[in-house]
Amino acid sequence: MLTGEIRNKVDKIWTDMWAGGITNPLTVIEQLTYLMFIRSLDEKEMETESFEAISGQEMPKVFPQDEDGQSMRWSKFKTKDARVIYDIVGTKVFPFIKSMNGENTSAFSRYMQDAMFLIPTPQILQKIITGLDELYEHDIKDLDMQGDLYEYMLGKLATAGQNGQFRTPKHIRDMMVRLLAPTPDDKICDPACGTAGFLVSAAEYIRETYESEMTSEQWEHFASDMFTGLDTDRTMLRLSAMNLMLHSITNPHIDYVDSVSKQNDIAAAYDIILANPPFTGTVDAESIHDNLKTVCDTKKTELLFVALFLRMLRKGGRCACIVPDGVLFGTTKAHKALRKELVENHQLEAVISMPSGVFKPYAGVSTAVLIFTKTGAGGTDRVWFYDMKADGYSLDDKRSAIEENDIPDILARFHNLAGEVDRKPTEKSFLVDKSAIEENGYDLSINRYKEVVYEKVEYDAPEVIMERLDKLSIDIASKMEELRGLINE
Repeated sequence: MLTGEIRNKVDKIWTDMWAGGITNPLTVIEQLTYLMFIRSLDEKEMETESFEAISGQEMPKVFPQDEDGQSMRWSKFKTKDARVIYDIVGTKVFPFIKSMNGENTSAFSRYMQDAMFLIPTPQILQKIITGLDELYEHDIKDLDMQGDLYEYMLGKLATAGQNGQFRTPKHIRDMMVRLLAPTPDDKICDPACGTAGFLVSAAEYIRETYESEMTSEQWEHFASDMFTGLDTDRTMLRLSAMNLMLHSITNPHIDYVDSVSKQNDIAAAYDIILANPPFTGTVDAESIHDNLKTVCDTKKTELLFVALFLRMLRKGGRCACIVPDGVLFGTTKAHKALRKELVENHQLEAVISMPSGVFKPYAGVSTAVLIFTKTGAGGTDRVWFYDMKADGYSLDDKRSAIEENDIPDILARFHNLAGEVDRKPTEKSFLVDKSAIEENGYDLSINRYKEVVYEKVEYDAPEVIMERLDKLSIDIASKMEELRGLINE
């Protein structure tokens, strides 16, 4: 975990960039990402040189071995005059990393071609380089801390107005990962990955749970084939690739793909899908993949993505995804068809209703988490509903930490559904038979099945109330007379 001192240092770098005229939080993070990548290349080169010195074996290098190539290394330019640093980074290093797209380079470098160097002045660049160097040399001790550092920076997107659409709160992502409990042998995908938060949370869970017992093959799988992220925003792909690299996932499959379009033919490929797909958007009907239309003929992205998850999962594969409440009770033919598909043809396991403040300050929409298993042959007997009222943070724009938190209860109850059998619809969680869902037109909103217990309130007899009102009227009249007397005096 990052200390308060480290956070203060990151905030100082952020403030310097803001004061220098870079006021879009997404741009701040993007520019910091480039510099972190440049520094990591030099670190990798130093490790190679150390190995060569010990083993006597020559290794491939990142930088050209001539004077010009060596001048591009972080350790060589970081102490030079601000104007010299600015010239080297802008005219040499940046074009160099943009051209790094060979077989042996990282997923991050694949998305550098359209990147732009936007730091406005030599002085701002020097401050950032000094600040990052201070963090890495004195505070950031290992890859876990590097990942935490990057996660902290990405967290600032949550207060960035419309940029916040790229972020799902970490504690919600972690909850969804723990609900599915992935293993080291799974293949995990987020088809709307943004900054790859779900993939990072899954990676953290696997390391935390299985690290001591993972085989070399599983570690190789972890570093490459285990994680796939798809997105249509190349900036997001750069950020997600860097995020995964800093969490020891050196060669993830991060691809530029419009997931619901005809360019995406992926089917039956993944064991786990974790996602918070775009809400309330529409896409061009001509571009939508035909096999998604067979599930629900619509242009609404929130419906198309759920149909996509079913297609991309292997049989027995599981999904936890966030959907707006409208998906649960919408009355269009497409809404009903999708819900019927989940209930009748697969195994819908849970609907967790979340309070509308979860995505504040940048969205107030009410949402739910759907959990289902792809079977192709039904399997829904009962669906577990949970009415989440608190997630450990206030539900206003400040999202301050509070004591009330249903997440531990959600995890405990979901992993012990046998203990939910006798719970009543008046409680926070309960099971609903498939037959009841069918009778209600496959409505999945919790309020359709939840029963509210109204407390009986005893009122006084009308005569008693009238008598009390008479006394109040007399008292008011008396006080009014007293007040008039005071005014006349």
